[in-house]
Amino acid sequence: MTARRSHTLPEVVIVEPQIFRDQRGFFLETYRENAYREWGIPERFVQDNYSHSLKGVLRGLHYQLGEPQGKLVWAAQGVIFDVAVDIRKGSPTYGRWEGVLLTSDNQKQLYIPPGFAHGFCVTSECAVVMYKCTRYYAPKEERGVCWNDPKLAIEWPIRDPIMSEKDRMLPVLDNALEGDLPTYP
Repeated sequence: MTARRSHTLPEVVIVEPQIFRDQRGFFLETYRENAYREWGIPERFVQDNYSHSLKGVLRGLHYQLGEPQGKLVWAAQGVIFDVAVDIRKGSPTYGRWEGVLLTSDNQKQLYIPPGFAHGFCVTSECAVVMYKCTRYYAPKEERGVCWNDPKLAIEWPIRDPIMSEKDRMLPVLDNALEGDLPTYP
């Protein structure tokens, strides 16, 4: 396994696991606590999530305010464009984003720290997305930012995504309520 920090968002970590392939298929470790700690991911994960989505689906950009979640995300099947956005007021990287292509072939993982918004879109026929969370899902703390906020200018690989009505109604970052954004540090 190797890992590197994002050039755009140094707190975001891109993990590339070692994949052992042969005629039977492949094997890899999806999580090894001591290695992740060495890469600066000290959090304890308390919840695993599984998401199945069809081509063109976009989920996000989501975050939790009072119970911020760090997430370790990978595509178990298919291809997704996964995005982390720094939305922490006062952060030197506020409003910047990192996007990584996560596939069932490359098995890369993206670590999104607490206080960042997260979203992904599916570019394959379907995708199974797995992610570990550092806090439990807290519906009352759920917030979000508009996927196509012009100020963020995320370069999504799809134009007209399939989305939930709730996600379509999310505000642009500048219109988020004053107390609805995390602060740095």
